[in-house]
Amino acid sequence: MSSIMNKNVNNIIVIIRVGLQCEKKTKERHTFRFFSFFWQKSGALSGIPISGCLGDQSAALVGQMCFQDGQAKNTYGTGCFLLRNTGAKPVMSDHGLLTTVAYKLGRDKPACYALEGSVAIAGAVVRWLKDNLGIIGSSEELEKLAASVGTSYGCYFVPAFSGLYAPYWEPSARGIICGLTQFTNRSHLAFAALEAVCFQTREILDAMNQDSGIPLTQLQVDGGMTSNRLLMQLQADILCIPVVKPSMPETTALGAAMAAGAAEGVSVWSLNPEDLSEVTSEKFEPQINPEESEFRYARWKKAVEKSKNWETTQPVANGNGNHPQSTKFTWYLCISK
Repeated sequence: MSSIMNKNVNNIIVIIRVGLQCEKKTKERHTFRFFSFFWQKSGALSGIPISGCLGDQSAALVGQMCFQDGQAKNTYGTGCFLLRNTGAKPVMSDHGLLTTVAYKLGRDKPACYALEGSVAIAGAVVRWLKDNLGIIGSSEELEKLAASVGTSYGCYFVPAFSGLYAPYWEPSARGIICGLTQFTNRSHLAFAALEAVCFQTREILDAMNQDSGIPLTQLQVDGGMTSNRLLMQLQADILCIPVVKPSMPETTALGAAMAAGAAEGVSVWSLNPEDLSEVTSEKFEPQINPEESEFRYARWKKAVEKSKNWETTQPVANGNGNHPQSTKFTWYLCISK
């Protein structure tokens, strides 16, 4: 095992070394072109050309075929990672987002830029409900529990365990569950946890819409959590636009392969949108009216405000010298009558 790992580490070092040398010589920065070959004289990677270089989220954007200005993708993993293509002109955000290079697909092609936003807690909330609270045994059980009630019954869950990321960047925020009644049960909490992922996604997409001035018409999705069909339907309902899930789940790997293949002239990896009409996908259409979506979103925003400024900079010590306000998870339960 250690021998294999050492070889993999050496391969990574080779890629970095070759890439840096070529970068220094050419003074060019783009996603794909021929860099060099692996330096190994034998083995499975001997003679393999290094043709592309993409970060994971940029690779997912390419793998989702988001080549047009205004297209966006969201990767649902431990957190959520959203990128929106802004074309050849970088858009500076006034709403808490990052401006990044999306890709440069060719020596003579212009660089394409993107707005980027991230959610700290998405799939991680499933693990928290399972390992910390013990109310579910698996992610599949979470979906079943939430589907069994079909509503949060007015319960809202803000999983700001380590503060709020985009678009707030509020490190002092902490997680809260509010809107509880005597009828709230674990199924409602499961539903609220899934809704929280969707609400956080909408906050970032709203910021992207404001920065770009172009409303998003549909969202491309990928990542492990997209296997949760209820989550995907909730996302469409809360965004009030279709959510499109490709049949190929590993879009990050696909995007990297497309960039490398296109550089080598592999025709199956065409980057022309007109050649991509046969890509299969599943579309989730909104099933609630916009008024209902806006009402639930407004309640979520109210809950977010309650989570802010929770962590004090100078916590008061108790009699044992401990600092209860500085613990990792501080909960605020708003009990409604």
